[in-house]
Amino acid sequence: MKSLLFSIALMIPLMFVSCKEDNNSGSAKNELINTVSQDTWRITYFFDSETDETSNFSGYSFDFGANDVLIATNNTNTYTGTWNISDSNSDDDSSDDLDFNINFTSPANFEELSEDWEVLTHTAVKIELRHVSGGDGSIDYLTFEKI
Repeated sequence: MKSLLFSIALMIPLMFVSCKEDNNSGSAKNELINTVSQDTWRITYFFDSETDETSNFSGYSFDFGANDVLIATNNTNTYTGTWNISDSNSDDDSSDDLDFNINFTSPANFEELSEDWEVLTHTAVKIELRHVSGGDGSIDYLTFEKI
């Protein structure tokens, strides 16, 4: 009986620690969502399959809107896609676990942005992303900066 009470006494503090971590879960995710959705962004670097393709997005601005709507526009074209940020490990509030998901169905150069990007770094003015291909292991990089 003493060992049962002792075990219970040890478990109670662990339950509070777990609850505390759960309450903080997603703070990095929410911070990034708030940052990206409040401003207009541009692509300042896109490296895809060993090729710098940044120029394909020159002049485009990106608005990460409500309901996961992503709008890319320049003076003549507007393309609509989707976006969201997912936390692959809800046990902590680390930005190391965040995936920045982008999806465009057209045109072809915008389809290349359609990936589940790993968030490398993010500040109020810059977001750096990386994607490792499941097929050949190549690494792509994508950077957004606030306009």
